Amino acid sequence: MCGIIGILGNEPAAPRLIEALRRLEYRGYDSAGIAALSATGALERVRAPGKLKNLEAELETTPLQGTQGIGHTRWATHGSPTVGNAHPHVSGKVAVVHNGIIENFRDLRQMLEGKGHKFETQTDTETIAHLIAANMQEGMSEVEAVKAGLSKLEGAFALAFLFEDKPDLMIGARKGSPLAIGVGDGEMYLGSDALAVAPFTNRVIYLEEGDWCVLHRESYEIFDAKGHPVERPVTIVQGAGAAAEKGNYRHFMQKEIFEQPDSTARTIGAYLNVLNQTVTLPEENGEAIDWKEITSLQMVACGTAHYATRVAEYWFEQVAGIPVKTDIASEFRYRDPALPRTGGLAIFVSQSGETADTLAALRYCKAQGLKTAAVVNVPTSTIAREADLVLPTLAGPEIGVASTKAFTAQLSALAAVAISAGRAREMLSRDAEIRLVRALTELPRLISTTLALDERIEALARDIAKATDVIYLGRGVHYPIALEGALKLKEISYIHAEGYASGELKHGPIALIDEETPVVFVAPFDGLFDKSLSNLQEVAARRGEVILISDEAGLRAAGEAPAHRIELPDCDPFIAPILYSVPVQLLAYHVAVEKGTDVDQPRNLAKSVTVE
Repeated sequence: MCGIIGILGNEPAAPRLIEALRRLEYRGYDSAGIAALSATGALERVRAPGKLKNLEAELETTPLQGTQGIGHTRWATHGSPTVGNAHPHVSGKVAVVHNGIIENFRDLRQMLEGKGHKFETQTDTETIAHLIAANMQEGMSEVEAVKAGLSKLEGAFALAFLFEDKPDLMIGARKGSPLAIGVGDGEMYLGSDALAVAPFTNRVIYLEEGDWCVLHRESYEIFDAKGHPVERPVTIVQGAGAAAEKGNYRHFMQKEIFEQPDSTARTIGAYLNVLNQTVTLPEENGEAIDWKEITSLQMVACGTAHYATRVAEYWFEQVAGIPVKTDIASEFRYRDPALPRTGGLAIFVSQSGETADTLAALRYCKAQGLKTAAVVNVPTSTIAREADLVLPTLAGPEIGVASTKAFTAQLSALAAVAISAGRAREMLSRDAEIRLVRALTELPRLISTTLALDERIEALARDIAKATDVIYLGRGVHYPIALEGALKLKEISYIHAEGYASGELKHGPIALIDEETPVVFVAPFDGLFDKSLSNLQEVAARRGEVILISDEAGLRAAGEAPAHRIELPDCDPFIAPILYSVPVQLLAYHVAVEKGTDVDQPRNLAKSVTVE
């Protein structure tokens, strides 16, 4: 995942940019670069593939002397990790660094090419540079050009701009991806997080969703998404603790929920070629998979990661036509499962990559001759090292014990892998592949839109917090999301909660329905909605308190039956389970806060279960 640093300073910028980028290495990256203004005001840049030592070597032969600059560590998304694709990108008098995904960059690129702009890379970021440069060529000032350009960008992003001949100007913007201002003494900074600016200042301003800022050495201005000037609080951050800084959030779990537009964008970007609208697995991390030879798929995990595999079971069977078996690792390892002698692939999902039961299951499968793949957030973990193929989730450090952004990153990676398998097995047409790739590309923006429901869900949580039991229901691919919603609620609020397949309601769980039992339905308006609606009406008829999470069409069809309604944006059914994970996370979080529990470190639980 990418890191951003910007400096408007009074000392040489290059070594300070490198220092800040080194603090962002934990995010993972495969290229890096910096741009600075020379003494004459010209934009100069140095970039290199690989680690920062390669960039430092380039700087020894091509030193940059300016006191203002921007830097970036890049995890390749659009385009391979080459010098040309590395950030910063430059067009005319504009240099930019970028985290996130610009969904409509293809349309913008085509428009700009029509105006004579020549593109050198496959990246979406280069399109941003050309867009702002085109605005300036039409006579707009730098600030006007950025403001107009931001209104045309669709997707999730954090941006930092540097301009030729403007040594006292830097502009930043965020939508979905985090960005912070560092306030110094006669200097200003921009960074992906507090850790990036911690070497220079302990005064940090966390930009809020949709904010953009204009920085000068002695001052700053912040504007909201509508362009209105706003004030944001200055937070004092201790440099040593900046890596574990909550920012404006009350808890790490809340922060990590709100980081999901950024974390899913990073994960998706590692698998998608958005320019070509294809999926490419990171096969350089291990052995390639020949999907045509795979006749069965075994997926093994624990806890929340297990529910990710339960969702992926639907994807692989429906999109790729591969029979799938999912297992809880602790059960799998002790039942001596019968495994195929040929054509078998086992996928193991773990946030930490150290989960004891999952590791034991992986070793069992390897001993039985199966090819193995690891979906992990820590590429240096034991599970990653021992698997044949590593499928990274780029969620970044997750401090809260209850998994949130790691879960949606796991789903994002598995969705991309399923598309790759479906295309390789010729189960997906080219048109279908394009549709699904576009759907995944839209996910960060849709999550950002869903997070705007936070206050609505917080108000609802005050009612749910009074319950002693809560039931979650879902059909099809949303049944695992019901299971995950119940798990989230019970593990951090200590309210007893259970998830069920909606079709099982009349086979026992309906006996639990009464006026005191809230029932959460996870039910977008899809091919199974009519069935879900029947179950919803059965609950309402027994005076159960129905909370319906659906889209506009679903809520309209449900009429007055739900007591509470949470409306999510319309989305492709393929990505719906990822999107619908967000409101159940928010609901659990706010119920726990209402009850006063230890949200980040719930009783009896550990972040990584490394023993039985």
